Amino acid sequence: MSAIGTHTASFRGRRRLTGAAAVAGALALVLSGCASGGDGNGSGDAAGDEFAGETLTVAAAWSGAEQENFEAVLDEFERRTGATVNYTSFGDNGPTFIQGQLEGGTPPNVAILGQPALMQSLAENGDILPVSEAVESAVTENYSPSWIDLATVDGELYGVWFKGANKSTVWYNADIYDEAGAVPPEDWDDFLTQLGLVRDAGYAGISVGADVGWPLTDWFENVYLRTAGPERYDQLTNHEIPWTDDSVKEALEVLATLWDSDLVQPGGDQRDFPTSVSEVFGSDPQAGTVFEGDFVAGNIAADGTSVVGETALFYDFPAVDGSAPAVVGGGDVAVQFTDDEATNALMEFLASPDAAEVWVPEGGLISPNSAVDTSLYPDDVSRQVAEALTGAEVFRFDMSDLTPSAFGGTPGQGFWQEMITFYQDPSDIDGTAQRLEDAAAAAY
Repeated sequence: MSAIGTHTASFRGRRRLTGAAAVAGALALVLSGCASGGDGNGSGDAAGDEFAGETLTVAAAWSGAEQENFEAVLDEFERRTGATVNYTSFGDNGPTFIQGQLEGGTPPNVAILGQPALMQSLAENGDILPVSEAVESAVTENYSPSWIDLATVDGELYGVWFKGANKSTVWYNADIYDEAGAVPPEDWDDFLTQLGLVRDAGYAGISVGADVGWPLTDWFENVYLRTAGPERYDQLTNHEIPWTDDSVKEALEVLATLWDSDLVQPGGDQRDFPTSVSEVFGSDPQAGTVFEGDFVAGNIAADGTSVVGETALFYDFPAVDGSAPAVVGGGDVAVQFTDDEATNALMEFLASPDAAEVWVPEGGLISPNSAVDTSLYPDDVSRQVAEALTGAEVFRFDMSDLTPSAFGGTPGQGFWQEMITFYQDPSDIDGTAQRLEDAAAAAY
């Protein structure tokens, strides 16, 4: 699958019929309130019972505060339709969970996946279904061509992007930076300099959570996009160049200038991502900076010690060697395993601005849906990130999520594991590149 922004899919040969006019009519009645209701919580839309007695299952990675906020979205769908929706969190084991459910003959009605490559393989295998005409219409109305392209396989639309992420944000504790005399950096070299000021003030320059591989692959992807450029990023994503290419080694060398320094808080390979955020923004901060996507705001809000937009701020991932501004994005796409009126109605609801507007005011959700009212975001920082995401013409999707799951999305192997190994020994550049290539060759 090509990286985002390379082309807009034509929807030739798109349509399968999904229950003809009766289904379309039912969806129209159920979701007649899907135009934005103005207050973001759907309270202006009447309760309904169109699907009373029907039960749907939905599975996604979200747990904790994210699960609570998404369940509020599902509650609103229940209120409008009378359906019962049961949610299951599969954590970091999405591909394994989905495969097990398929083998057992019990797939969820809807799953929300963080990996376009997994969506593509499920579509190619016939495990998921193209969306209905009503869902496609909502997506076409509310999403930019880049997001539509990412949810398209062989000319058919298979998904609804419910959550997006700008994964090129570096978050910092403004109080610690002020104390240290540090400021947002101009480029990578200045980034290291500013982290050094934070270290000299008695804090770790940056905290990293590396007990699993995905935060580390995000580091690599951001550096690689800046050092190698977007065309090579696409080539590496599709394994058209090997991981032993000099461009890969150059990116690893840049990472090593940070990971092999005393700017990083010790013990990162035993620290999970939420803890790395707490180390910067908790009640007893030990570090001044943490890198990850805009979803860090949700972790900060859940902790309750720092305030996003006041003590918790971010700057763009720094340029490397004069590279142009670039964004690595992520997201979660809803796909359907069954073709029935209630499932189609849920997918249409998820494609509407109303669904996102239930969660948006709570923080931790950046919606790629351009019809979402950005005034509902809880702070200026989230609003700025959202408007940049929906307004971006070209960016690159998270590389690991575009690769085969065996390489880019499975704990303990492939890209995830080799980046942990490299984090533990940043001097082993050639060995890391070779192991990455061996893993990619086996997976593609």
